[in-house]
Amino acid sequence: MATRSANSDNDGAARPVADLSYSDAGAELDGIIAEFETGVVDVDRLVDQLERATEIVDELDRRLRRTRMRVEELVPRLEAIGQDQPEDEELEEIEDAESDALF
Repeated sequence: MATRSANSDNDGAARPVADLSYSDAGAELDGIIAEFETGVVDVDRLVDQLERATEIVDELDRRLRRTRMRVEELVPRLEAIGQDQPEDEELEEIEDAESDALF
């Protein structure tokens, strides 16, 4: 008996991978792998499942690469902001100078 994907519509068609969350896509891929690992794969579904698994892997890889690029872009900006902030010692010196100026 063939198992329907948890991410299928009522008509049996799988949702586009791009419409799935990262977690849902990963869970569907895990389900496909688990089905293959049982050694009992419906021959009529084999190619479809392999194609779907490949599509999921490609989409997840694309999302990871895009996320890595964004992180690599944002981290230096955050580091620069952190460098613009005075250190604790510098803050104390500024506060001391301001306090001396008041008296």
